[in-house]
Amino acid sequence: MAAVVILVAVAIGCVPAASMLAHAHWPRRSPAVGIVLWQSLGLGWGLATVGALLGIGAIGDGSGVAGGALARIASLARSGTARPAMTILTLLQLACLVAGLMLFAVLCWILVAATATVIRARERQRVLLSLLAHGDPKVPGALVVDHPAAAAYCLPGLRSTIVLSAGVLALLDDHELAAVLAHERAHLRERHDLVLLPFSALLRAFRWAAVARQAQRAVALLVEMHADDRALRHRPARELATALLRVGAAGGGAIPSGALAAVAPAAGAPASGATTSAGSASECDVTARVIRILRPRPGLSPAARVLTGLIAAGAVGVPTVLLVLPLR
Repeated sequence: MAAVVILVAVAIGCVPAASMLAHAHWPRRSPAVGIVLWQSLGLGWGLATVGALLGIGAIGDGSGVAGGALARIASLARSGTARPAMTILTLLQLACLVAGLMLFAVLCWILVAATATVIRARERQRVLLSLLAHGDPKVPGALVVDHPAAAAYCLPGLRSTIVLSAGVLALLDDHELAAVLAHERAHLRERHDLVLLPFSALLRAFRWAAVARQAQRAVALLVEMHADDRALRHRPARELATALLRVGAAGGGAIPSGALAAVAPAAGAPASGATTSAGSASECDVTARVIRILRPRPGLSPAARVLTGLIAAGAVGVPTVLLVLPLR
C-alpha cells in the first residue's frame, strides 16, 4: 500500500512541478540541465500515473505493482462467470486496472503516431526539395529554395538537411549566415527533434491541458537556447543575435512539418503536426534569446547541477523501482 501512495504522490506532484518549471527562469542559465529535468518529469509522470492505477488494482498481491496487476488480471480471467458477485472494492480495482492499461496504451500510441506523422512529413519534404532545391556555394552543405520569404530550417534524420530560402540569403550577410548554419547544425548534431517529439505528442493528445502547452513551449525555448549556446562556440554572439533579429523582424517563412527552425514565423502557426523547435515561440521568445546571447549570465553552479540531477533521477527512478518492488 505504501508503494501505491508514493506513486500517487509522484504522479500528482509532477503536474505542479511542471507548471512551476515552465515559469522558472533558472533553466535558461543551463538549458541542457533544464531539458533533462523536463524529460525526467514527463517520463516520471507517465510511469507514476500508470503505476498508481495498476497498483490500486493490484492491492492484495505481493508480487509488485506490475506483477501484481498481471496476476490480478489473470485471476479475473480464470474466474470468468464462475466468480461470485463482485464487491464495490473489486469493481473499483478492476476499473483502475483497465484505466492503467488504457493510459499506457494511449501514451505508447500517441508517441508512435507522432513519430510516424513526422517521418512521413519529412519524406514528403525531401521529395519536394529534390525537385525544387539546389546547392549554393555561398552556403556549402545546405540546400536553397527560391522563395522570397526569409526561412532557415533543418530536417533531422538519417539524411539530415539544412534548408535556406533565397529570401534569407538576401537578408543576411556571410557572417550572419554562418551563425545560422552553426545553429542549425547544432540542432542536427544534438538530435533536438527527439527531445521535442514526446512533448509534441503529449500536446496533440492533451491539447486541453494547460500544463501540456506550457511544457511544450518551455522545452522548445530551451532547445533553441541550447542550440544558440552550441553555435556560440563557433561564431561571435553579435552575428547570431543580429541574424535572429533580422529573420524575426522579416516574419520568417512557413516552416514545414517535421522541421526544426531557428526562428518560427512571427505570425501564424507552423504547419500542422510540426515539431519546429520554436513551434509556439513568439517575438518575446526571440527577444529573450537575443538578450541572453548579448548579456550572458553564468551557468548553474556544480551544486545546483548535482541537485537538479538528483531530482531528475528521483522523478524517474522512484516510480521505476516501485513498479517492481513487492507491495506492502
